[in-house]
Amino acid sequence: MIKINLLPFRAARKKENIRREVSIFLLTMLFLFVVSGYLHISLTHKLDNLQKRETQLRDESKKYDKIMREMAILKKEIKLVETRLGVIEGLESHRTEALQLLEEVAFAAPVEKLWLRSLSESKGLLTLQGTAMDHNTVARFMTSLGKAEHITTVDLKSTQLQHFPDYKLKASNFVLTGKVSFSKPEPKPEKKDGKKGK
Repeated sequence: MIKINLLPFRAARKKENIRREVSIFLLTMLFLFVVSGYLHISLTHKLDNLQKRETQLRDESKKYDKIMREMAILKKEIKLVETRLGVIEGLESHRTEALQLLEEVAFAAPVEKLWLRSLSESKGLLTLQGTAMDHNTVARFMTSLGKAEHITTVDLKSTQLQHFPDYKLKASNFVLTGKVSFSKPEPKPEKKDGKKGK
């Protein structure tokens, strides 16, 4: 019977298996190192690009910040101008309203029979103080004021008889109140073809 010693063959196979496993391990480690290096370089490149983009955006935002500040200043100035224009328009309308009111009161007052001492208007309330020759003159004055375009109601607040012994005359001091209304004219409706209505 022939005996064959297989121990060297098994030892060689074992060494070959160990060598193969070590080679696979080293190749795997090399592959992981290459992949991690590539990812590191790629991410570093992307990070650099993002940082450059961030710097560009910050520079652009500084320009826009300057423009936004200028726009805010312009908006404040526009608002201030609009407020001033509104005040001017209000004063202009009140000026014409005051003139119209004075004209209506002057036309309503009986000539040489009634004298006004004061006239005041506040928030649509008109107050007149004066002296008339008699109560009938006050009544006629109230009737005339009631017919005025911008005076809606007239009320007699008080009357007081006053004697003038030097002239042998009697007169009536009075206080009248009334409501004043200046309605704004409504805009004329426009036709569909863009022309204003007549």
